[in-house]
Amino acid sequence: MPAYLVIHPREQQRDDLRLSDPDLALRFEAGWAIFSDRQGDCLAIPSGQGASIQRDDEPMPEEEPAGSTPALNK
Repeated sequence: MPAYLVIHPREQQRDDLRLSDPDLALRFEAGWAIFSDRQGDCLAIPSGQGASIQRDDEPMPEEEPAGSTPALNK
């Protein structure tokens, strides 16, 4: 699932945030980072704010072979 981590500069004292959605997309337009999903634009961050954006996708779950029992950690 597409996910992004938005990290704000420390001096802004803002909480970092993680966005994830199966239809999440990121585009850059006229000095803005714009996140959108199926319903349209959902978050816009101006480039002058100094936030960094990192892709942070969740790993795909590994499939267990058919008929196997998952190992227990002891």
